[in-house]
Amino acid sequence: MQQPNRIILGIDPGTVIMGYGVLECAEKSLKTIAIGVVKLDKYEDQADRLKKIFEQTTAIINQYKPTEMAIEAPFYGKNVQSMLKLGRAQGIAIAAALNKNLPITEYSPKKVKVSITGNGNAGKEQVAEMIKTLLKIEVDSKFFDSTDAMAVALCHYNQGSVFKKSNKNSSNSWKAFVNANTNRIVK
Repeated sequence: MQQPNRIILGIDPGTVIMGYGVLECAEKSLKTIAIGVVKLDKYEDQADRLKKIFEQTTAIINQYKPTEMAIEAPFYGKNVQSMLKLGRAQGIAIAAALNKNLPITEYSPKKVKVSITGNGNAGKEQVAEMIKTLLKIEVDSKFFDSTDAMAVALCHYNQGSVFKKSNKNSSNSWKAFVNANTNRIVK
């Protein structure tokens, strides 16, 4: 029986630019559904930016009907105010997904980079090039936020959670492995 395709919404949160990527995952193929950014710099007030993040995330969910969301965690930097703003943006995007009953998984920037490039210290340019190569897409190189968001979605896919969740017979326990492979046990 063929499993239904999963659609992963990847979000790179930000209060000036929020990146998003929508990835359709079949068991043996990946397809880019959408990739883009939401520009928030025209809104002076932080509350207006947060409201727009909620509205735009909700609109993206309504349009593309993802089955799950992956989001990048805020990274610790030297500027505490920037980190707080980024955390608020992430929280608002998560609230929009929760409002639509989407399962959410958070990934650290380093985990995303390792998953995509093999290097946790890779630059945004390297991540963008790998996304372009892996998914065979052209992207606007002015906004690495969109390729970062798609990297989060692809990282989520690479973690194996996309198909493990939907297979009721699968389990990660030793007991399940032994029961499924009795012919491999030597006594």
